[in-house]
Parts: sequence; structure tokens; C-alpha cells
Amino acid sequence: MTLIDTTGTATDEFVAALREHSRRYHDQHPFHRRMNAGELDAEQIRCWVANRFCYQAAIPRKDAAIIANCPDREVRRRWLRRIVDHDGTADGDGGIEAWLRLGEAVGLTRPELEDQRHVVPGVRFAVDAYVTFARTRPWVEAVASSLTELFAPDLMAERLAAFERHYTWIDPQELTYFRARLTQAPRDSAHALEVVTEHCRTPEQQAAALAALSFKCDVLWSMLDAIDRACADR
Repeated sequence: MTLIDTTGTATDEFVAALREHSRRYHDQHPFHRRMNAGELDAEQIRCWVANRFCYQAAIPRKDAAIIANCPDREVRRRWLRRIVDHDGTADGDGGIEAWLRLGEAVGLTRPELEDQRHVVPGVRFAVDAYVTFARTRPWVEAVASSLTELFAPDLMAERLAAFERHYTWIDPQELTYFRARLTQAPRDSAHALEVVTEHCRTPEQQAAALAALSFKCDVLWSMLDAIDRACADR
């Protein structure tokens, strides 16, 4: 099998194809557009926060699955930062804690969030599918699926601005999750892109990486489909 030249045009084309998935990112979903436009009421915001917590809580398990399957010690060392970012190193810190505080700020209790009583089946199914993908697919494909983070900084900046502008009933101090991701996501996506371009050198490997990223876009989009329907039924 002929290797692709990953030092020149071929790599640029591969990276461009990965970035092209921004067109399928969930910031384009009608529900997300309405949220950023300030068109959701408090109950709809609570529905989104409660359901999104199912995904947030699963991220460390997804990352632990990647680490478990990865034979590269250096990649494991750097990937571990993601788990620390979400789980924290002590009570009161980390992304999950920040999301719990956001939940409290919108009127939910911690038990409501942690027992996931408000999570709808479509969201639970999509999140479980993502964790299963990371656990069962080749580790490089699982890394490639995380490359939605290439598009996350812009989304987080827009979301933060939208919440501060339109949802002033939410304490702005409890939007720390969004602020943290403005710096974490570029760092994480740069590392993931480095790994994927290094390990995906053949057309088959690159196609698998693109399919993995497409799958992740479907996961995020499906979650918003389910949340949108749940909000419409309320």
C-alpha cells in the first residue's frame, strides 16, 4: 500500500476535508440557532442543560476508553489532561462541576442532573453510542471523532455572548464552563489533529478518520434533535 505524503499537499487536503465538517456541526441546528438568538424560555434552557449534562458526564469515560486502547505513552500522557479538565483534581473544580453549577443557576438541583431523570431516550442513546464508539473502534478513529473541537471555540464564544446578552436571569459567574473551553478546546484539538495527521497516512486511514468525525457530528446533531422534540412536547 502506497503511503500518502503527509508533509505536503496531501496533508493539507486531508486537514481541509476534516475542517469541512464544520458545515455539519451542531451550531447549525435550528434549536441551537434559536438558543443563540435568545428565543428559548427558561424551561427550554433547563431541558437543554439537563440533557447536555448526560454528554458532559460521559466525556471522561470516552477519554478513558481512548487512553485504554492507545499504545502510545506520550499520547496517553497528553490525553489525560482532558479527564482532569472534566473531572477536576479535587471537589469543586473541573468541567463537570462547572456544568452542575450552571444547572443550579438555571433552576435545576444537583440530584436532578446527576440522576439524569430529565434525559430523554434519544440523548441517552446518542451518548451511549459515542462512548461505545470510543471503546470499540481503533483508538486513532476515536481521536478523530473528537475533532469537532476544531469548531468548538467559535461555538463557545457565540454561546457565551448569547447567554450574557439574552439570558440575563442566569448568573454570569456560572458560565465558567463555556469560558474554560475557549482555551481548552484549541489546545485539545491541536493535539488531536497532530495525532490524526501523523497516524492517518493511507487513503483508507484518512477515510476512516473522516467517517469518525462524521459520526461525531451525527451524535451531536441527534442529541439536539431529541432535545428539540422534548422541548416541543412540554
